[in-house]
Amino acid sequence: MFAATSPPRVRVGIIGAGQLARMMGDEAHDVDVDVTVLATSLSDSAVPSVDHVLIGEPGDEDALIALSRVSDVVTFDHELVDLDQLSRLEARGVIFRPSPAALRFSVDKSIQRAEFAAANFPIPRCCIIASSSDLPALEEWLATSDELTVVKAARGGYDGRGVLFPATREDTVGVVRDLVRTGPVVVEERVTLLGEVAQLVVRSMDDDVVAYPLVTTVQDNGMCTEVHYPARVDDSLAQRARELGVAIARHIALVGVMAVEYFVTPAGLLVNELALRPHNSGHWTIEGAATSQFANHLRAISGQSLGPTRATSDAAVMVNVVGASEPGSLAAARAVPDVYVHDYGKTWRPGRKLGHVTAVGDDPLDLHVRTWRSARAYGTCTREV
Repeated sequence: MFAATSPPRVRVGIIGAGQLARMMGDEAHDVDVDVTVLATSLSDSAVPSVDHVLIGEPGDEDALIALSRVSDVVTFDHELVDLDQLSRLEARGVIFRPSPAALRFSVDKSIQRAEFAAANFPIPRCCIIASSSDLPALEEWLATSDELTVVKAARGGYDGRGVLFPATREDTVGVVRDLVRTGPVVVEERVTLLGEVAQLVVRSMDDDVVAYPLVTTVQDNGMCTEVHYPARVDDSLAQRARELGVAIARHIALVGVMAVEYFVTPAGLLVNELALRPHNSGHWTIEGAATSQFANHLRAISGQSLGPTRATSDAAVMVNVVGASEPGSLAAARAVPDVYVHDYGKTWRPGRKLGHVTAVGDDPLDLHVRTWRSARAYGTCTREV
């Protein structure tokens, strides 16, 4: 008799080797996936958690080809990629999940805003400036509103980078005139902000879409500092967030995880940002949900069925750890009872994401206190808001 053999693991390549790739690596073998990362250095965060490492830059086409040759499917640790380059490789047979066509909606805010407006998804009132020749149109648009503006570089911004808040209309025109020299710019009316929430959804290759419970996110200077489950909104708004997230996933032909970040306004939800990868707002799912966002992303892109997304406790709080002016103590952070400390294996540097802390249970106030106690011991510069 011959012994039965298991089918080979699906080979997943990841462009980038940061903390998201690290946490995907932690989940990979449980979902029968073999992971290779394209890292810029052997000191990158994900290197200890994955099966194989290639060294190269995410914009180096030869490096991407090398990654594709050892991968059945390629996914992303970040979205700082060249869409045209990825599309050329896709035409040559490289399988990207999500696809370059889907990634446009997160990589380029001008494309996202234009197409979402056409599809009647709720977004802030905005004006897209593709080149300096559009500046007269901007001035006409500004004249139709008394609201202040937010100016966003269409590409390359994250954690508050590439987002500016001009004080006057004249300042808006000047800021846009400078930014548009390097690429398209999105100008939006500032909204009355009641809060921010994030909806995590996952879509499989056969169009199965599942949604995680909605969470409230708290920002400090454009960076997420904490995440709360359950979200601090009523059931009807949570249902609307879920329905929109599912509709967006199908509209863009997503495969994998997507986070939709919403503004909560007096008029309802407005789409702020998309991330087509595991996202900070979903880190709590490692301990707080039946299937983590990282496991479900790998399941989706490797053609497997999706896991359940229900919460496994009444409440969860996650706090980001970003390097303060002096390093803290990982041991002291771990000494706080009943918290899960995720260290990303990075050397300390002020302003650098070093890890996150999660607590789950039934008392949101107690979870909040414990996560912040641990995060402060760890040495975070983020402020409790």
